[in-house]
Amino acid sequence: RFVCTALPPEATRAGCPLSAAPMQGGAPSPEEELRAAVLQLRETVVQQKETLGAQREAIRELTGKLARCEGLARSKAPGRAASGKDATMGDLPRDPGHVVEQLSRSLQTLKDRLESLEHQLRGNVSNAVLPSDFREVLQRRLGELERQLLSKVAELQDEKTLLHNETSAHRQKTESALNALLQRVTELERGNSAFKSPDAFKVSLPLRTNYLYGKIKKTLPELYAFTICLWLRSSASPGIGTPFSYAVPGQANEIVLIEWGNNPIELLINDKVTQLPLFVSDGKWHHVCITWTTRDGTWEAFQDGEKLGSGENLAPWHPIKPGGVLILGQEQDTVGGRFDATQAFVGELSQFNIWDRVLRKQEIVNIANCSTNMPGNIIPWVDNNVEVFGGASKWPVETCEERLLDL
Repeated sequence: RFVCTALPPEATRAGCPLSAAPMQGGAPSPEEELRAAVLQLRETVVQQKETLGAQREAIRELTGKLARCEGLARSKAPGRAASGKDATMGDLPRDPGHVVEQLSRSLQTLKDRLESLEHQLRGNVSNAVLPSDFREVLQRRLGELERQLLSKVAELQDEKTLLHNETSAHRQKTESALNALLQRVTELERGNSAFKSPDAFKVSLPLRTNYLYGKIKKTLPELYAFTICLWLRSSASPGIGTPFSYAVPGQANEIVLIEWGNNPIELLINDKVTQLPLFVSDGKWHHVCITWTTRDGTWEAFQDGEKLGSGENLAPWHPIKPGGVLILGQEQDTVGGRFDATQAFVGELSQFNIWDRVLRKQEIVNIANCSTNMPGNIIPWVDNNVEVFGGASKWPVETCEERLLDL
């Protein structure tokens, strides 16, 4: 065991000498010297802490001995307590509390110096000018990072362009497939291969709209008489609508067959009207024929081969004007347009034929009972002469005998 003597304050303020470690490769930099000083100060603090702990144990032990000695002195010679204490404790420190206080002050001084050195080290490192080679390394690194960033941006741009091209290609492929499909559907609708014969089809108009209709490609010449025959099936209510209409410039109602609302079926020629005694809104196939001549405006109406009505003075001496538009399923307010949904035909149409003369009654009966097939000499019912629009469609039609059985 040993007793440490506290350093005088002058020695503490002067600081402890530090032995500089030999450096290889030239003189150490200020940063390295500061780091070495900090490490040595830390080791000194640790050693002082250990010494302070050992001294505290020694102080406690000496304090115990002193207390025992004082107790013995009081019990044996109360009058000589002072002299006995001096004789027994002459080798102890003068004041243990003073020693502890000095050690504590020394330790605090070392801590302050350590903190000051660390703060100075951080300030020197932060304020120090970077060496030129370090700046070059840093610039190279920043350049590499910039090049990597630009490369990544270029890759993203390439991926974006590739994705756009793939999307465009996919869209073009889809549009091409749809166009091919539409073309095929159009070919099937227009081609004769879909039907057993060019006239074995019907036009279906399932909805009461202003955009479903059929159109006859061929127009009419100037007519002084005509016969119009067709098969139709409709169960629309009220009224079947307009099975067909023919409009010319200056006259939208040149020839119209219409059943509108609760009115009977009407025939209009040059916007003149007559009512026909026809009843065809029972959902069955019916054969309808209408004849007219400009001489006295005479007309006749046939249903399923039977003459149900006739009259005269319907637009007499008015020739049917040529070059108009013939529409199936809609009433025209202008040539080829301005349809009204409330006047649209709902159902199916077939075998729409027009002749430039008044057919004899027996001819009409033979057509209606399927004993003869006589297409119109002005407008025949053939597939390539009929176009459909707006969702109207063409389908194979029942045979004439099947339609006849439906009556």
